[in-house]
Amino acid sequence: MFSFRTVLFAAILPVSLSWPAFADFPVVEDAVLSGTTISVTLRHPDTGWDHYADGWEVLMPDGTSLGLRVLAHPHVAEQPFTRSLGGLSVPEGVKVLHIRARCSRDGWSDQVFILPVP
Repeated sequence: MFSFRTVLFAAILPVSLSWPAFADFPVVEDAVLSGTTISVTLRHPDTGWDHYADGWEVLMPDGTSLGLRVLAHPHVAEQPFTRSLGGLSVPEGVKVLHIRARCSRDGWSDQVFILPVP
């Protein structure tokens, strides 16, 4: 005899298998600006070369890019991880920076980390 739960599961399973998978975007957990160097801490469920956090970008509030840090390999066993980018030139008067991250499979995250400029 089938229970209501079994019938419901059988009806929902085919539909749920057709739903798109949720993206696993990298998350900027922290950032520190020291002079012309910025250090950014990311967390991402890297699985290997097919899916890993592959970069982050520093932007002014108007969207102007100040720098891009490319991450050349997965960090499967190192989560979260921090990498730096030097040579940043933050224009005078800029009060905050926006940092966004991307991954090799899902692209740029919609989440933006806001870093106050000291």
